[in-house]
Amino acid sequence: MRAVRLHAEGLRVEEVGRPVPRSGEVLVRVHAAAITRGELDWPADRLPAIPSYELSGVVVETGEEVYALTPFDRDGVAADYALVPAAVLAPKPVRLSHVEAAALPMGGLSAWQALFEHGRLERGQRVVVTGASGGVGHLAAQLVRHVGAHLVDDGQADLVFDTIGAELPAGRRVVTIAAEAPGATYFIVEPNREQLVELGRLADADELQPEIDSTFPLTAAEEAFDRVAARGKRGKVVFEVDGS
Repeated sequence: MRAVRLHAEGLRVEEVGRPVPRSGEVLVRVHAAAITRGELDWPADRLPAIPSYELSGVVVETGEEVYALTPFDRDGVAADYALVPAAVLAPKPVRLSHVEAAALPMGGLSAWQALFEHGRLERGQRVVVTGASGGVGHLAAQLVRHVGAHLVDDGQADLVFDTIGAELPAGRRVVTIAAEAPGATYFIVEPNREQLVELGRLADADELQPEIDSTFPLTAAEEAFDRVAARGKRGKVVFEVDGS
């Protein structure tokens, strides 16, 4: 099978053996895999490594369409096939294509965990989202509206959710995924099947739509990561692995 692999000298698309599931894992035929700014720095101590931690595809053994955010401490999913812990897989939203579904897990879970777990957002509250057009921010804005809260640009807010490392405006509660800051709650998103199920339900109800900036084949891995780092990007950059 083909896999994008990160080496000390850069990215290469290589032919590697198809992985064999161990206990608690399933083999997924990857249809689409999304990538994230800065992620090539994450596996620096375990090269060569496969990047990308968001996928949509089909379970080889059962044919079930699934999507997931996969753990960051193992190989990613930018390949024809990927081993994924069964516990993090959720049914793919029916209304979304594989490319759209792959664009949802990291941004959707980051937004969900920031707003509801760490931010304790309630109906009627005022929310500032920095980077509201980015891969996380545009989904956070949709979730804010879904729960009946109010997205505001300035002024006093009940909750500030920072996605880009901005100078933080005044807020009663500040949650950030960008960098640790005094008085702010900083967190790293975690895989969560139950939350993905809920995000998928919202997508199927046409209340949540991930935005796609661009798609690339696996063979254009360097170009894809260049796009992730470029100015003016809106939404997610996705590998279209299987033409879906």
